[in-house]
Amino acid sequence: MMLVEETTIPAEALPVEAFKNHLRLGTGFAEDAVQDPVLESFLRAAIAAIEARTGKVLIERDFSWSLSAWRDAGAQALPVAPVSAITEFIIHDRLGEVVVIEADRYWLERDIQRPRVRPTGAVLPSIPPGGSAEIVFTAGYGVEWSTIPADLGQAVMLLASHYYEYREERALSGGCMPFGVASLIERYRTVRLFVGGGVA
Repeated sequence: MMLVEETTIPAEALPVEAFKNHLRLGTGFAEDAVQDPVLESFLRAAIAAIEARTGKVLIERDFSWSLSAWRDAGAQALPVAPVSAITEFIIHDRLGEVVVIEADRYWLERDIQRPRVRPTGAVLPSIPPGGSAEIVFTAGYGVEWSTIPADLGQAVMLLASHYYEYREERALSGGCMPFGVASLIERYRTVRLFVGGGVA
């Protein structure tokens, strides 16, 4: 399986000014905007880390997802949430032939935790041996920062602040997540139950 981010978060959607206020940086100077690219990079890093931990897309953008087999041909869960639309559904065979699946053969079951693509018939279109399915979809809470749940927005600010404060530190673990951030995002994390009782 492979998930590809087809569009990125536009700079204007990032709360750089709010982040400056959160850090209590001085304002009113000619050099106010000098740090903006640095602050933007910390915000993007924090957003990416929280999205990876929760499986929730904060700012709306487009993704393509490829997989070689359905986990459940009656309802395939999508890898992130929330999903607002499926824009393309394609089956590839091992020789590179492409079949575009018409929109009347499937539908999106919206769910804040586990959105699914479901067939209008009994099962989803079959994936040939050595082939793959590609689903292109739009995911995210919205196009503006104000559409993000407040606790997730606060988690981003806290984590971006942590990155800013320890920007010269080389000894921090790559998976370092401050307790305040972890507690804010805990309820958004998706628990995946698989056959045999496994949890992921």
